[in-house]
Amino acid sequence: MDTHYPTKRPTDAEFLTGEAPEPFPPELTNVPWIDIHNHAHTLSWNEREQFALSGCQGMVMMAAAYYWTPYKPVAPEDVRYLWDDALNRLPQIRRSHVFDAKLGVGIHTGARVENYEELLDVLPDYCALDEVAAVGEIGITASQHVSAWPLEDQKEVMRRQMEVAADHGLPAVVHTPPDLENVDIPYRKRGTIPGYELDMSLQQDPVLEAEDVKRAATELDVELAEEAGLDDDKLVLSHADRGIAPYVLENTDCYLSFTVSYPWLLGVTPRDVAEVVHEYGPERILVETDSAGILRSDVFSFKRTIFELYRMGLDVDTIRQVVYENPRQVLGA
Repeated sequence: MDTHYPTKRPTDAEFLTGEAPEPFPPELTNVPWIDIHNHAHTLSWNEREQFALSGCQGMVMMAAAYYWTPYKPVAPEDVRYLWDDALNRLPQIRRSHVFDAKLGVGIHTGARVENYEELLDVLPDYCALDEVAAVGEIGITASQHVSAWPLEDQKEVMRRQMEVAADHGLPAVVHTPPDLENVDIPYRKRGTIPGYELDMSLQQDPVLEAEDVKRAATELDVELAEEAGLDDDKLVLSHADRGIAPYVLENTDCYLSFTVSYPWLLGVTPRDVAEVVHEYGPERILVETDSAGILRSDVFSFKRTIFELYRMGLDVDTIRQVVYENPRQVLGA
């Protein structure tokens, strides 16, 4: 039967040829997801609620974040405060939000920590807690904030933390340094108000010299994990991009996690995730927000990524593997 409207005018549908597009599968809106790397304990209640509203089933909040310590160089008690503060906040976060929240603890090498041996001595005690699901975020960092940290000391800190992770059967979530020199950051062109509460003018000269700093740091992380006895499948390499994907996915068994909540800084979008999945398969790909209170980031970016991956040709089962089954496998859930 013809449909007649009060005003009859030709619409797009009358000019289309061929079959009508397939409707979106209803289950796409209900795909659960786990954020393997964020700092949500530093966000507001409303922002954490957005995680739940958009389908988050679980998260690992990294209590190790050098930029939350206003004192440089960083003292062991500063880092312990970060760990303890996150642990103290965790019960209330769990009571207030309908997702499973756990913590990552570790020594971030983004700024030099004095007397770091004191932290390495107590790290096993923290990793024995039920609340702790990962050692992280850690990782070789090319350039430090305020106070440089020699590369050999960083390697020692990394190796020993990975030994602790191996001893406790925990994954290590590893920060791989971004190459910000080659990223087109919009605010640098349109104004001077940054989206980051970190004064980048205080960054020190690099302690890791390489043409491709991310590749060099990642290779060191993988090498140190091997020395520490931490299996590749317990290594999550965060802040992934298409440039590092061939090395990781062709030469290691590590997981590769794409940070999608601030493309203005890292230049990574759902298209990068989709392209890597198309080329290498979904088996070792993860998505993360890395949302934190000092950074302009978007909690809803994870849910948007799920929709974008579907628009780019990934089926629902593949998307579910990337955003839910893979992080569950990493966490032993």
